[in-house]
Amino acid sequence: MIIIALDVPSAAEARALVASLGDAADFYKVGLELYAVAGMDFVRELKGQGKRVFLDLKLYDIGEQVKRAVAAISVSGVDFLTIHAVKQVMEAAVAGRGSSLKLLAVTVLTSFDENDVLDEGYALTLGELVEKRVGHAIEAGVHGIVCSSLEVAKVRAMTGPNMTLVIPGVRSAGKSAGDQKRVATPAEAIASGADYLVIGRQVTRAEDPRAELFKILDEIQTPLPAVTAR
Repeated sequence: MIIIALDVPSAAEARALVASLGDAADFYKVGLELYAVAGMDFVRELKGQGKRVFLDLKLYDIGEQVKRAVAAISVSGVDFLTIHAVKQVMEAAVAGRGSSLKLLAVTVLTSFDENDVLDEGYALTLGELVEKRVGHAIEAGVHGIVCSSLEVAKVRAMTGPNMTLVIPGVRSAGKSAGDQKRVATPAEAIASGADYLVIGRQVTRAEDPRAELFKILDEIQTPLPAVTAR
C-alpha cells in the first residue's frame, strides 16, 4: 500500500533508510537521482533482500529504444516501471515487457497545475489531458496508472478495478507540499481508489522514519468522517 521513495543522492543513504525502516516497509521506489548514482546494481541489491522495487524512470524515447530498455529491465525482477502515457511509448513498452513486470503510465506530473499545462500549449484542461492519456493507456494494455490524488477517483471510474493506481504527491495534514501542486492526504487518496501511495520526504527526512511511517499507516486505517449530503 505504501511505497517509500528513496530520493537520496547515494546508495549509502538509501541503505541506511532501508535498514532504519526494517520490516515496516517492503516496497521501495528508485527514481532518477538514485538510479544515476547506483544504477541497476542497487535495484538488484534491494531485490536480493526480498524487497519489491518500483523503478521510476518515466521512459520516453523512440519505440525501439523503449522496447529494448523494458526488455532489459524485465529480467532484473523489478516489480513496477514507469513510462510516459504517450501512445507509441506505451505500445513499445508493452511489446518489450517480459516476466511479471507491471508497466505504469504517467499521466501528468503532480508538480504541474493548470497553468503549466496551458504553458505547454495543450488545448485541454489538466483533467481532460489526464483522461485522454488514461484512455490511451487502457488501449495500449499497460497495467497501471500514475496520477495525482485529485484525479484518482475519476481515473478509477475509467479503468475499473483491475488496473493498479499509484499515487505520488501524498502528504499528511499539516505537512509541507514541497514542490508538489496537486496533493491530498494518504487517507483521502486511499478512499478515492488508490492502490499504492508513494511517500518520500515525510518519512525519509523524519527524525524517526520508522515511527513516521507507522503514523501514516495509522492514518490510512482511520476512517474519514462521513460527508453529510446537502
